[in-house]
Amino acid sequence: MTLADPSTPPDDLIKEGSDAGFMADVVEASRTQPVLVDFWATWCGPCRTLTPMLEKAVRAAGGAVKLVKIDVDKNPAYAGQLRVQSIPTVYAFVNGQPVDGFQGAVPESQLRAFIDKLTGGESANSDIEQLMGMGEESLALNDLGGAAQAFAQVLTLEPGHEGAVAGMARVYLADGDLDQARQTIAMAPADSKNAQVQSVRAQLSLASTAPTGAGAELEARVAADPSDHQARYDLSLAQAAAGDLKGAVDSLLAIVAADREWNDQAARKQLLTVFDAAGAASDVARDGRRRLSSILFA
Repeated sequence: MTLADPSTPPDDLIKEGSDAGFMADVVEASRTQPVLVDFWATWCGPCRTLTPMLEKAVRAAGGAVKLVKIDVDKNPAYAGQLRVQSIPTVYAFVNGQPVDGFQGAVPESQLRAFIDKLTGGESANSDIEQLMGMGEESLALNDLGGAAQAFAQVLTLEPGHEGAVAGMARVYLADGDLDQARQTIAMAPADSKNAQVQSVRAQLSLASTAPTGAGAELEARVAADPSDHQARYDLSLAQAAAGDLKGAVDSLLAIVAADREWNDQAARKQLLTVFDAAGAASDVARDGRRRLSSILFA
C-alpha cells in the first residue's frame, strides 16, 4: 500500500518572495487572506530562529494565513518603503495594507497569539481535531488509505503532531508493515508521554516477542495441559501480536491466577505491556486491571 508523505507542505502557504513579486504575492494575495511578510537576511542569527517558528505557526494555522519570506539583501525596495530598521521584522498585510507587525525573534506562544489576532482565532485546531477523528474512524473501519490520508494532513498542518505520528504508525501496523511502523513512530520524541505513542511502542514490543509457533498449535497445547504455563504465555504473545489483546489478557490472567510467581512474575509484567498497547482508557485495560487486582488482593 502506498501512503501519503506526511512531510509534504501545503501548496503556496509559504514561499520565497521578491521585490518583483511583492504586489502579487503580498498586496493582492492579502485581499483574500492575511499574508505575513518575513524580512530576513542570511547573516541574521535571530532570523534563523524566527523563520522556522513562523513556518510552523503558519502551517498550524491550516491555510488561514500565508507567509512570504523576503531576503532584504537581495530585495531592498519594499523593506525600504516599509522602513524596516532591523531584522527580523514581520509585517501582516490584510486587504492590501500592512496592519500589524513586530521586530525580533519572539516565542512561539506570541507567534500563535499574533496569528490568532490576525485571523480572528481561525487556527487549525478544529481542522486537526476533525482530521484526527476521521483518521480514527477510518482505522476502525479498516480503511487504511483513508486513515493514512487524514493523519498525513494533520502532519502537514502541524509537523510532529504526536497523535498523528502514532496514527500513521498504527496504519502501518494494521497493514503488517512493522519496519515502517517503527520508522514512523521514531518521529515522536523518545521520552514522549503521549498515550497513543506509548501504545504503538508497546504494540511493536509485543509484535517483536511473538513466538514462531502458530496460535492454533499453542491453543492445542494449552487445551491438552492447562498447567503448561509456558505454552499459555506463548499463546498470549501470539494473541497480542495478532491484535487480540483481550485474548492475551485472558491468557495471562489465567497464569497469574494459577501461579502469580511463575517465571519471576512474567505474566504480570507482560500484562502491563498489553495494557499499554491497548491504551490506559480502553475497556481491555480497565477490565484487565480490575481482574488483576481481584486476583492479587483476593
